[in-house]
Amino acid sequence: MKLGIVGLPNVGKSTLFNAITNAGASAANYPFCTIEPNVGMVCVPDERLDKLTQMFEPDKVTPAVIEFVDIAGLVRGASKGEGLGNKFLSHIRETDAVVHVVRCFENSDIVHVDGSIDPKRDIETINLELIFSDIEMVERRKEKALKMLKGDKSLQKEVDFLTRLIAHLEDGKPARSIEMDEDEQEILKTIALLSSKPVIYACNMSEDDFISGIDSNERYNEVKAIAKDEKAGVLPICAELEAQLSGMESDEKEMFLSELNLTSSGLDRLIKECYSLLGLISYLTAGKPEVRAWTIKNGTKAPQAAGVIHTDFEKGFIRAEVVSFEDLVKYGTMNAVREKGLLRSEGKEYVMKDGDVVHFLFNV
Repeated sequence: MKLGIVGLPNVGKSTLFNAITNAGASAANYPFCTIEPNVGMVCVPDERLDKLTQMFEPDKVTPAVIEFVDIAGLVRGASKGEGLGNKFLSHIRETDAVVHVVRCFENSDIVHVDGSIDPKRDIETINLELIFSDIEMVERRKEKALKMLKGDKSLQKEVDFLTRLIAHLEDGKPARSIEMDEDEQEILKTIALLSSKPVIYACNMSEDDFISGIDSNERYNEVKAIAKDEKAGVLPICAELEAQLSGMESDEKEMFLSELNLTSSGLDRLIKECYSLLGLISYLTAGKPEVRAWTIKNGTKAPQAAGVIHTDFEKGFIRAEVVSFEDLVKYGTMNAVREKGLLRSEGKEYVMKDGDVVHFLFNV
C-alpha cells in the first residue's frame, strides 16, 4: 500500500511524515522545501504477530508494510505548471490513497501561503488542482469513446457517464463523490483520476486543542462536514505530538500516551483508517521459518490471497488449511486446533477473513 501525503505548503506535511517514518525529511518553514518526494516504509502494527512469535519462535518475523510518500506542497495553478507543477500531480497518481494534511492550528511563527487559516479554502485549493487535471483526462477519454461509438454502440453508456462526470468535476466536486452504478465504477477505475483516489483528511491541530478536546475545534468540525459530503475519511492528529512520540522507546511511548489519556498513536490510528478506507484486511502465515502478515482486499478468495505470496500458489492452488487467530491462541498449537476440528480445509471459493492463519497447499 502506497499513501501520498499532500497539502498546501507549511501545513505540517513533512513534520507528520518525519514523525511517522523517522525518515528525516526536511521540514523547513518555507514553501517548496520538499522538491523530490521523500519515501518512508512503515511497519503495520499488529499485536497478533507478537502473539504468534511467542508461540512459534520463528527465525523471521515480517509485518505488513505501508509506503508513505511526502509530496511537495501544491499551490493554485499546479495543474497548469505553477509552483512545482504537474510533476507532483504525477507523484499523487502513483499512490493508492491520499492523506491530505489540513492546517487546523494557529501559529504566527509559521507562515501560511494564503495569509490566514481556512481549512475549507485550503481543501478547495488542493481539490481544484486535482480536478482540473482530471477534467483534461476525462475529456480526452470522451473524445476517444465518441469516435469509437460510431462502430460500437455499446459505448453509449460510457459516453453518457463521462459527460455526467465532466459536469460533476466542472462543478468543483471530486470524482470519488459522484453517484455510480457498478458498470460506471468499472469505467472510472480504468481512467485513474486523481480526485477519485480515496482520501483521508488529517486535521493537524495544536497540542492543546488535540488534548483538551478535538470536538471543540471548529476547523476540525468543518473538515468533518466536508469529508462526509465527499465520502472521504477524516482523522484528528497533532504532528508535533507525533514528532515527540517518534523518538521514544515503546515503554516510554505507552506511558506518554497514557498520561495524555490516549490509547494509540496517530500513526496507528492513521493506518487503521487507511485499511478501513481501502477495504483491506490481513491474513497470517505462521511457522518456524517465518511469521508474517499479508495484506489483501476484503472479499478476496483463497487462490488470489495465495497469489499474494507467489503467483505459483495461485496457479497451482489445491486448498487452504485455515484456522482463526483466536482459536489458535486459545488452544495453543496447530495439533490442538486440528484435534478440536477447528482447522478447516477450504477450497477455491473460500473468502478470506481478517486474522485467518493459513497454510496453502498447491501443485505446479
